[in-house]
Amino acid sequence: MVRDIVVNLRKLVPHSGDYHHAEGNSDAHIKSSMFGCDQLVIVEGGDLRLGTWQKIYFCEFDGPRTRKLWVKWLEG
Repeated sequence: MVRDIVVNLRKLVPHSGDYHHAEGNSDAHIKSSMFGCDQLVIVEGGDLRLGTWQKIYFCEFDGPRTRKLWVKWLEG
């Protein structure tokens, strides 16, 4: 499935498209806006509560580069 996402995302938002913002990473901005930059996940008993077919992927559209991962625990 990951390969399918990558292949089709490249078709939808090519690296060298017709972008007004032409700094070389225009596609990365569009891809990032499509996927968002946050995720809310329930943790129960120390385990992520994901559905059978659910996974979390970290996507880097303007790299490779070093990024910080922020985790905030919200008690509910």
